[in-house]
Amino acid sequence: MCRAWGEGESFCMLRQLTCPQCRKSAVLRSPPQSPREYVASLVWISPFHCQECRYRFLACRIGLEEPRQVTDRREHLRIPVRLFLSFSGGKVRGEGIVMDLSMGGCIIKSDAQVHADDIFYLEIAISDREPPIEVAAMVRSISSRGIAFKFLRKAQDNKQLLAFIQSNAGTTSTVLSKAVESPVAR
Repeated sequence: MCRAWGEGESFCMLRQLTCPQCRKSAVLRSPPQSPREYVASLVWISPFHCQECRYRFLACRIGLEEPRQVTDRREHLRIPVRLFLSFSGGKVRGEGIVMDLSMGGCIIKSDAQVHADDIFYLEIAISDREPPIEVAAMVRSISSRGIAFKFLRKAQDNKQLLAFIQSNAGTTSTVLSKAVESPVAR
């Protein structure tokens, strides 16, 4: 896709990859999962998946807008946020701050004592004017980065969560919630 511009100069026509099924640009590169995909990856053809419709397809990496994009094990793009959250499950109740959010789960900071595979009911405050997002989630891991939750249902099933993620997916700035300013006042 590069064309000669002048002596020793060139310019590249970068292209943005879109999903062949839904035509959206919310596409992430995926690791190869079949022998066909492994062989294709040897000749600059990689598997990709659409975050909108979940369609999986092969495409040439040459000339893509982000040619250095590394393969990501995540199914969904993470959105950095700072949202107040409360959660409960069994005898455990807690509060915290959601640090990033995706259609598949979230990472929170909290002092609550939880364990991997615990299931909780989460309430995520996205604004003072809207009711909190309510979702069931399972603890995937606990690390210095925070508690990683995996949503038990797809975000597509939760219209409020899906709308919030879609409205903030294109922004590069961190989404801040006023609910975080005074979690003690709740």
